[in-house]
Amino acid sequence: MTAPRISVVIPAYNNGRTLGETMRSVLDQQVDGLELVVADHASSDDTWDVMQGFAADPRVTLLRTEAGGGAARNWNRVTDAATGAYLKLVCGDDVLRPGVLARQARLLERSGAVLTACKRDIIDAEGKVLMAGWGLTGLGRPMSGGEALRRTVRAGRNLLGEPASVMMRREAFAAAGGWHGRFSYLIDLASYARVLVGGGFTPDTEVGATFRMSDTQWSVALVDEQTAEARAFHAWLRAEHPEIVTEADRRMGDIRAGLMAQARRISYRVLKRRMG
Repeated sequence: MTAPRISVVIPAYNNGRTLGETMRSVLDQQVDGLELVVADHASSDDTWDVMQGFAADPRVTLLRTEAGGGAARNWNRVTDAATGAYLKLVCGDDVLRPGVLARQARLLERSGAVLTACKRDIIDAEGKVLMAGWGLTGLGRPMSGGEALRRTVRAGRNLLGEPASVMMRREAFAAAGGWHGRFSYLIDLASYARVLVGGGFTPDTEVGATFRMSDTQWSVALVDEQTAEARAFHAWLRAEHPEIVTEADRRMGDIRAGLMAQARRISYRVLKRRMG
């Protein structure tokens, strides 16, 4: 059997309502050398049963992860089982747009970059688009990973997007240490950072994925926690890589993270009304 070229991994948890659509959006991609690894992290709903509907597909590997350990445990579980040259993690309620896997693998192959990211649509629980073509502000051209990180810190938010938007070279990701569980809300961005310090970034300027908003994201307290963690992330990256992130970058990022929190509160109120 030919070794997989592209690995998509899904760390599922109580995603029974949406996981079938997520998995179909991966398996329907017109790409050779695809493997899909899905792990159920001790869900209390029918997530495992939904997964069984795909068990006959030879491209699919189904796993179970014991309870505990937070998101990092299941994210690393599925990623450690991946074998392809290129890696994408998709959460169990998000969806890939047609063509994104082939396009992003081609971008990484041709550019030599270690990471690419695309724009995404923000959708509600029913799949209605709330915000179209979101992401990549200031990252619309190839650049060093360090420059992409510096711009992200100065913006005070994740310009690269959620995992479904991102594809990485799997070996570069493994060498960087896998999913970094130090920041519970920024496990994705902190992990991208460790990859990007070792190579280049190239953008995928098309819309290639969706990110589903849920009711659990409307809490003002949650916004405050995320803002505090963003500032801690800036301080960590500044301490770890002062050659990339200056003190001025860190301060600017902290200020903008606070401004983004205010804007997010307003946006959440508007979106919550739109979502009924």
